[in-house]
Amino acid sequence: MAKYDKKIVERICQLISTDSYTIPEICKIVGISLSLFYYWKDKKLEFLEAIKKAEDDFNELVVVEAKKSLMKKIRGYTEQEKKTVTVDTGKRDKDKKPIVRVKEHIVTDKYFQPDTAAIIFALTNRDPAHWANKYNTEVTGKDGERLFQPIVIQKTYDKNDVET
Repeated sequence: MAKYDKKIVERICQLISTDSYTIPEICKIVGISLSLFYYWKDKKLEFLEAIKKAEDDFNELVVVEAKKSLMKKIRGYTEQEKKTVTVDTGKRDKDKKPIVRVKEHIVTDKYFQPDTAAIIFALTNRDPAHWANKYNTEVTGKDGERLFQPIVIQKTYDKNDVET
């Protein structure tokens, strides 16, 4: 059984705060059992607090990256596409693999236009008063009259109907 120490806790927190590893993956990386991880989490308050802080840090990182990606999709962006063209020389190396030489490198700029779905998402969440997905439907009869007329039921009582 591994001994609880600061280095293991720091390594676990580093893994949690920088990537989306599962707890079993983290335990395997640092060399502890899953049950030991949950034992420490249950029995050692400083471990629990460190884990929660690392999870919060990771969640903040995800939010920041998602916002950056959303802005990129809203604005549109350009990426460089690189392609290498090679030709076979007809010769073979010692492992009998063909030897190729680079004929040319092609670099092209590829533009990705703004994404309509990302724009709609941003507008409906950032400015719901003007961009909410809501519908009002009114149903009326001919010439705007009521579709259904209320029925009023009046009950009258006879002297004989009333119990005394």
